[in-house]
Amino acid sequence: MLKIVAVPMHKEGRKFVAIFAAIAIVLGLIWQPLFWIGAGITVWCYYFFRDPVRMVPQQEGLVISPADGVVSLISDVVPPVELELGTAPLTRVSVFMNVFNCHVNRAPIAGKVTQIAYHKGKFVNASLDKASEHNERNGLTIESPKGTRIGVVQIAGLVARRIVCFVNVNDDIKVGHRFGLIRFGSRLDIYLPQGVQPLVSVGQTAVAAETILADLNAPEIARTALPA
Repeated sequence: MLKIVAVPMHKEGRKFVAIFAAIAIVLGLIWQPLFWIGAGITVWCYYFFRDPVRMVPQQEGLVISPADGVVSLISDVVPPVELELGTAPLTRVSVFMNVFNCHVNRAPIAGKVTQIAYHKGKFVNASLDKASEHNERNGLTIESPKGTRIGVVQIAGLVARRIVCFVNVNDDIKVGHRFGLIRFGSRLDIYLPQGVQPLVSVGQTAVAAETILADLNAPEIARTALPA
């Protein structure tokens, strides 16, 4: 319980917690039971913006999950044109975040940010395949020191209305580095290089900065899982 309560909060959440706390106080002045409802929502807001310490794998060539959530889709698709990753289909791994997941996004590999492209769009359910094309999104291309490029796209969802990106083009970032955040439910797509197979399966829980999605140095057959 202490680990849950004592988890630090990302600075992006401070104003939201302050707003919810103020609303709780006003509600309490109107009717005391309303204060406890507001207090509960304030605690949830703090929990939503939590920014826990993660143990980042340091082996060179690993692609780690940029988000907490569930692997919702794995498919071969043409990446968004704004990522400048070519027109050939690449393996896309999608991690869906619900409103109870940590929403701080982490860099899947170390390297230089070569491309950042924001695209306005709709706010359909982020778990749907069409969300990659139609929803509001912010895409980054990261190039490793060996020249390998990975695409990672922040996608707004049914509830999410704000994508935040902390990095700029030409920034050098480390694997696991905090590069962005999406407010209140969303999804991240990761585009792997050609020939690189995912080491996760649909339905698997992913932990940002810890779960290994792929290994650039050891091409393997894609993993599959059977229902328990």
